[in-house]
Amino acid sequence: MFTGIVTDIGEITSMTPGGQSGDRRFVVRTKHDMTPVAMGASIACSGCCLTVVEKGADWFAVEVSGETLDKTHLGDWAQGSRLNLEMSLKLGDELGGHLVYGHVDGVGRIVSMTPEGGSVRFVFEAPGDLARFIAAKGSIAIDGISLTVNEVDGNRFGVNIISHTQAMTNLGRAKPGQRVNLEVDMLARYVQRLLEYPKS
Repeated sequence: MFTGIVTDIGEITSMTPGGQSGDRRFVVRTKHDMTPVAMGASIACSGCCLTVVEKGADWFAVEVSGETLDKTHLGDWAQGSRLNLEMSLKLGDELGGHLVYGHVDGVGRIVSMTPEGGSVRFVFEAPGDLARFIAAKGSIAIDGISLTVNEVDGNRFGVNIISHTQAMTNLGRAKPGQRVNLEVDMLARYVQRLLEYPKS
């Protein structure tokens, strides 16, 4: 479990086929001290919860299944790709964002980016089946970043990205058309399930 507060921008240093057909192995450079991180620990990589299978002082390796590559934008990763990193939440840690599970619900894209004062107004487009879970003033994780939705228009929604968030995440180098991993607020999913459940 995570909070959506990015703690480092990692970089893919190598990519090789994994053990099974369609799988891939990525090596990620990080500023985090990996010494205390256990083998098998979970790290959110641009919003996707992945397992550490090997590590060094300033790098770690993960293996990604073909299913995950298909359902996220991890299949777009290449050597030099920058990704948002967050270590898993520990009991007693500050919950600065919102509860993020690292289970990507779908892939959206950046429609536009418009400067507004000291921030940038991003408009994102979500897959149609996810749009009903996105609400104005609600929370959403975009590439693992906990953000507040400003407004919703159909399957598009706007978010203001302040300069600090641009500097601390990969959104600082984002471009229109870029694909992003989306995780909707789990509370919205449970509310939708309750509304769909047949009444006795």
